[in-house]
Amino acid sequence: MKIVAALMDASYAGAARDKGADMIEFRLDLMHGDILAQITAAKKETTLPIIATLRSADDGGNYFGNADEWFEKIEPLLPLVEYIDIEQRFSVHAAAIKSAGKTIIASHHDGRMMPLHVLFVLERELRAYGDIPKIIMTPSNRDDLIELLAFTHAAKKPICTGVMGKEFRYARAVLPFFGSELAYCHMGAATADGQYSVEEFVDLMKRMKTVG
Repeated sequence: MKIVAALMDASYAGAARDKGADMIEFRLDLMHGDILAQITAAKKETTLPIIATLRSADDGGNYFGNADEWFEKIEPLLPLVEYIDIEQRFSVHAAAIKSAGKTIIASHHDGRMMPLHVLFVLERELRAYGDIPKIIMTPSNRDDLIELLAFTHAAKKPICTGVMGKEFRYARAVLPFFGSELAYCHMGAATADGQYSVEEFVDLMKRMKTVG
């Protein structure tokens, strides 16, 4: 399991490393100003692998453009990052990104919980163009959460799973024990409701592993 520091402010890159993050995600849809210059500066502060994510409004982000416009924003950043987050709606450009030597996180965020059999279909669809499927659901009750845990345990690895919202935020700390590869946290302002800070999450993992 790797802890990802999700940032909307690139100046936190060094602090994320110091607090225990294994990777950095730059949420491009939440950043302002010269993003290329900001990421270039951040790379001088840390050698942690970087994920570039331009999250669409349909998946809970702040990007409203089409797939070609998405790629126009991503392409200049390819020399600076190791991972690209690609939603299904942008997967037409996955081959070009793969040919640039980048690892693809194939993501899907949903404001509901899918049935277990549909989750497995989605996982295969995401893996068809990506290296690490990232499936984020919104459980409405504990039964939903148990199904997400079961899916995470049974799915082909690597897999990243998580939850949206605050109600079941504790699942963010539990899912890694069932096989989720990436745990998204924050430094500075949270990029999603319910996120733990990197510092909180590192402490949680230490405590939970001690108990286990």
